[in-house]
Amino acid sequence: MIDAVIIDHAFILAAILFCIGLTGVMVRRNLVFVLISLEVMLNAAGLAFIAAGSAWGQPDGQIMFLAVVTLGAAEVAVGLGLTLLLFRRFNSVDIDQLNRLKG
Repeated sequence: MIDAVIIDHAFILAAILFCIGLTGVMVRRNLVFVLISLEVMLNAAGLAFIAAGSAWGQPDGQIMFLAVVTLGAAEVAVGLGLTLLLFRRFNSVDIDQLNRLKG
């Protein structure tokens, strides 16, 4: 019984983290903060995978978490490249400036 309570708390924490990340993505206009919010959302999904794998007694959740971490690393690499390009071109990291990038 106590394990079910702990797993429920992990899912609640994952939902709260996901909502915080989603709020950051929707509200912020700075590309760096949007990338950080996306990382929070990915970590929330990873926590949910690990909690589900723990509930079922399977290592699948940990394997999926490795996929989430890999996806997060790729997102950071591409996002950092976009951020540097945006800052070099427009001297700003405002997301609205991304529409003006061409080529």
